[in-house]
Amino acid sequence: MPLTRQRLSVPTAIFLLLSAIGLSGCANAVIGVGTAAVAASTTEKGLSTSVADTQIHAKLADHFIQNDFTLITAVNITVNDGAVLLTGKVKKPEEKILATKLAWKVRGVREVVNELQITDTSSIKDIAKDLAASATLRGKLISDKGVSSLNFSIDVVNGTVYLSGVAADVNEMKRVVEHAREVRFTKQVVNYIILQTDKRL
Repeated sequence: MPLTRQRLSVPTAIFLLLSAIGLSGCANAVIGVGTAAVAASTTEKGLSTSVADTQIHAKLADHFIQNDFTLITAVNITVNDGAVLLTGKVKKPEEKILATKLAWKVRGVREVVNELQITDTSSIKDIAKDLAASATLRGKLISDKGVSSLNFSIDVVNGTVYLSGVAADVNEMKRVVEHAREVRFTKQVVNYIILQTDKRL
């Protein structure tokens, strides 16, 4: 008698996903649940990973709504195995920084790649210097064996370095901040880094 592999039906998968996100959040999150459930049965990603990614997407969307409603319409969120990709266009640098900060606050996020484009650059005085400072700091973090560079995001606006991400402990956080302060063109460092032991939503 040939063996057959049991597979979850789409309705069952949808029910599991709805239970996982606690029926919270917005309509957009619920609409995306069906798509994620179907995708889970047809890709190598697997149901458990799709459930986790759907939770992250829903919670981040809710963060956007609670903090700045314009982000929910301007930012496209893609989550793949805990890695969050943000794309789209926002008006001000502060909105891009806020999106990164909120993404790192979600439990389960392992990496944040912010590719948001800023449409109003009138407040940015020297983009070249900001880009140079960001690239230099990223290089310092990569070369520091005591720092997991992928766990941190860097935004530099007018010489102010905005740090966000999740540090394993206080020492790692201090190392990142110190690297930022040592970078040429840095005028100020704003630290949004949270610790691994901190409560994440």
